[in-house]
Amino acid sequence: MLAIVPARGGSKGIPGKNIRMLCGKPLIAHTIEAAMACSSIDRVIVSTDDDEIAAVAREYDADIPFMRPRELAQDNSIALDAYIYTIDRLNNEFGGNYQEFAVLLPTAPLRIPEDIDNAVALFHARGADSVLTFAEMSHPPVWAMKINQDGTIHSYFDIETGIKNRQELAIGYMPNGSIYVFKYSLLKDKYTIYSDRTYAYIMPQERSVDIDAEIDLKFAEFLMTSRSYAD
Repeated sequence: MLAIVPARGGSKGIPGKNIRMLCGKPLIAHTIEAAMACSSIDRVIVSTDDDEIAAVAREYDADIPFMRPRELAQDNSIALDAYIYTIDRLNNEFGGNYQEFAVLLPTAPLRIPEDIDNAVALFHARGADSVLTFAEMSHPPVWAMKINQDGTIHSYFDIETGIKNRQELAIGYMPNGSIYVFKYSLLKDKYTIYSDRTYAYIMPQERSVDIDAEIDLKFAEFLMTSRSYAD
């Protein structure tokens, strides 16, 4: 299976985020190495508009058959468009015949190869249109509140649950942005990542950190260091 690692330049929250150092390696390297170690992945390409990111990706043996156009790498660009563009070019110009593929975001460096292989296995076993990774939420989602301008609060979902302990409420799960496995036709024909044949692969919270701010980098480094000591 093909794995696409999308890594645009121009990050605003953390400048140069995709190549920031994390435990001695550029952030994107952790994702490339995890993909390369998978039995289910036979090709890893990086989709980027940035020459510096491309150079780092090649150092770690990722393939970059072409650069992503700038219009698909803006703050308001839609990720699906970049995925469709990549598969279309691979199939139409480079002799590919990719009908399914995985997307591995470089901002989720704590996944392990087994997570990727297991998500791909689930995709095939269920005949899925897509598989997305999720992590259990720390608190029930119905506890979320809106805060008004005057400081008063009310339920975010306008749901009345009464006074209940956490154990009495349904467990909530959030997409962790780590692994996506898609049928190409789902994106191309229906322009969505969800269908009634979308399945969840659950990952533990300690492998579900998404790098969006400096504190996330520090937390990921702490977890990675702790994991290496445990190993």
